[in-house]
Amino acid sequence: MSNNKSTARQKIRYRIRKKIAGTSSKPRLSVFRSNADIYAQLIDDDNGATIASASSKQKDISAQKAPKSEKSKMVGEAIAKKAVELGIKQVIFDRSGYIYHGRVKAVAEGAREGGLDF
Repeated sequence: MSNNKSTARQKIRYRIRKKIAGTSSKPRLSVFRSNADIYAQLIDDDNGATIASASSKQKDISAQKAPKSEKSKMVGEAIAKKAVELGIKQVIFDRSGYIYHGRVKAVAEGAREGGLDF
């Protein structure tokens, strides 16, 4: 029985995903955090399709000399900009089993500042 951090996060992730699902009008804003980068996707679970995505690996964000939490906020603003261009204002935030703190919180705040509502 392995009871490490990743299996615990996986359990939390499944518990969250049981309760939330994105639609084409109100997609799910899913966040993935690796040690170096952070990724955000707008997902339509009805069709199983990714509508838009943003990450800290994008040239305009990775070129910035800033701490990871600042880059996370930029990722949130970038995904919000793409969503607003597609006519999406409302999203469902999916923290993917991470604690709502630090970089995950920065993505959410950046998305809110960019004009998304959740």
